[in-house]
Amino acid sequence: MIVTSNKKAYLEKVSRDGIISALAFDQRGALKRMMASHQDNEPTVDHIVTLKRLVSEELTPYASSILLDPEYGLPAIAVKDQKAGLLLAYEKTGYDAKTSSRLPDCLEDWSVKGLKAAGADAIKFLLYYDVDGNEAVNRQKKAYIERIGSECQAEDLPFFLEILTYDEKMSDNSSIDFAKVKAHKVNEAMKVFSAERYGIDVLKVEVPLNMAYVEGFTEGPILYSQAEAAQVFKEQAAASHLPYIYLSAGVSAQLFQETLSFAAQAGAQFNGVLCGRATWAGAVPVYIKEGEAAARQWLRQEGVRNIEALNDVLAKTARPWTEKI
Repeated sequence: MIVTSNKKAYLEKVSRDGIISALAFDQRGALKRMMASHQDNEPTVDHIVTLKRLVSEELTPYASSILLDPEYGLPAIAVKDQKAGLLLAYEKTGYDAKTSSRLPDCLEDWSVKGLKAAGADAIKFLLYYDVDGNEAVNRQKKAYIERIGSECQAEDLPFFLEILTYDEKMSDNSSIDFAKVKAHKVNEAMKVFSAERYGIDVLKVEVPLNMAYVEGFTEGPILYSQAEAAQVFKEQAAASHLPYIYLSAGVSAQLFQETLSFAAQAGAQFNGVLCGRATWAGAVPVYIKEGEAAARQWLRQEGVRNIEALNDVLAKTARPWTEKI
């Protein structure tokens, strides 16, 4: 894979020694729901902005970069560690649950040029994709990603595509039925968007298995033996020539770390993580119930412990993206 010297420099800003250990805090709808579950009222804009500032200030000294949203996250840029790079999200939060298409949509009053002016070192866009879904819908999604890729190429900024897979005929991604098809959904989607026409520089992807159904990771029903699971991770590594990083998908910090270790042992050639809730989620109830000072203390203790433990795992498991570029 070949990138421009400017894109390479930006990739270096969001990584350390070729490993991307990025902190994801671009959540909006999910964060509102998380905060609302611990209080009687809807969280205010000020509450959301303050929490994003807290996380950025306390945890970016330990991360290679942070992913924020321009709707609530811009004030958090000013307090991040200056050595940490910045990714900005370009998509609207959520999707229309009344349809199975989950069509993508950019933030209406932003562009890649505008996000670059706001300080972005890279652009992140989230796409829901069912490789077996409606062909007309998938054509629209592919065209949409082409447009964003062209914008990023025009501004010479790295394009991180986050792919969240689903099945148009299933409503529960945690179900055993979806677990049976997840590897196919994830790995085939990676193949699709690795094509040069999309202009993607880094894929942000799911672990290709629901580890709750893997031998040694569950006390419930087993769909995959350890050997079978290892083969799926090998197939994922072969699915794309692009650098790829894992998202934590809201699992516990411990499970995410154990999964990374398993993936590396299986031969997965991932280049880091963009990890969110597994790092900072525990600060939310503390912030709501005990206030800003208590949340800051939690982040300095538990949050830092989570991110440093993850960094230790990455040092032993992740491969530098410079091997692919």
